Amino acid sequence: MRPEFATSLARAAAGRELEREDIIALLGAAPGADADALFRQADDVRARMAGEEVHLRGIIEFSNYCRRRCYYCGLRADNAKLHRYRLMPEDIIAAARQGAELGYGTVVLQSGEDPWYTAPILAGVIREIKKLGVAVTLCVGERPREEYARWREAGADRYLLKHETANEELYARLHPGMSWQERLQCLIWLKELGYQVGSGNIIGLPGQTLADLADDLLLLRQLDVEMAGLGPFIPHPDTPLGGEPAGSAELTYRVVAVARLVIPYAHLPATTALGTLAANGRQLALTRGANVIMPNITPTEYRPDYQIYPNKICVNEGPEDCRHCLEGMVRSLGRRLGRGPGHTLKQFMAATI
Repeated sequence: MRPEFATSLARAAAGRELEREDIIALLGAAPGADADALFRQADDVRARMAGEEVHLRGIIEFSNYCRRRCYYCGLRADNAKLHRYRLMPEDIIAAARQGAELGYGTVVLQSGEDPWYTAPILAGVIREIKKLGVAVTLCVGERPREEYARWREAGADRYLLKHETANEELYARLHPGMSWQERLQCLIWLKELGYQVGSGNIIGLPGQTLADLADDLLLLRQLDVEMAGLGPFIPHPDTPLGGEPAGSAELTYRVVAVARLVIPYAHLPATTALGTLAANGRQLALTRGANVIMPNITPTEYRPDYQIYPNKICVNEGPEDCRHCLEGMVRSLGRRLGRGPGHTLKQFMAATI
């Protein structure tokens, strides 16, 4: 075991706050003994902080229209090859009802940045879904503060807005016409409005370094997020980055593990992107710090067209089949399905101290 890695891991094991140099050392864990020790430590912290429950959060991808032109995303406005769709409010509510009937305590409403869904339209959808007794997470991008406030008043519990990368120069290269500072301002507004806030980053972007990834984790700690979505870069052929190599599954596992040490109270999903990149990716992530899975409850006919990245797994599975499959996966790991909405772990831990 490399001395700098051993020292940083010992600091994590002692519960000390990790510095940037520690995080870089841990992210660089060598395959074998170093990585195995990191994963064991992350799983131990996960067990102590999050318990043995794995929360299933049903996601509805209700529109693949997007006004943005992000270089890595298949939904980008310039992708003329993509067949576009929008679900009507009543269809979104019907999908949410099915998710509630399957026992999902949270419904995630995700789309491209589609201005067709005005603040009043989404507020109405939120109010109807809240009648089902579930938590509502929104993931619809950058909006004015007053729209975030309206949705919070309608009952939305959480908001997921990934910062994508904490490297402002890299962010600018990949997001034409967008501002990293504006993204950060949106996250600050969401915290001020009382949302449980999630953010996160892409792992393996062209030009990204371990130091960049360390800065991502430090930003997540600074933002005091309740959830962090950490997924690998998967190139889409109809984007400017279509010819770039995909991110590494092994590096993604290390980022998830180190995230559990840096932000121990955060919910960490085993992402569908990781399951797409590696056949057992979600299972391994659940043994390396993750505690959430987000099954797809979008009506099956629309799923193939929600192409942030290509070849996504489970697009042809019905919601019931997916539910049974994931329950089997969780139980095979000696874990159990979470009950209820799975709100912030910080609130839970505060109530038990």
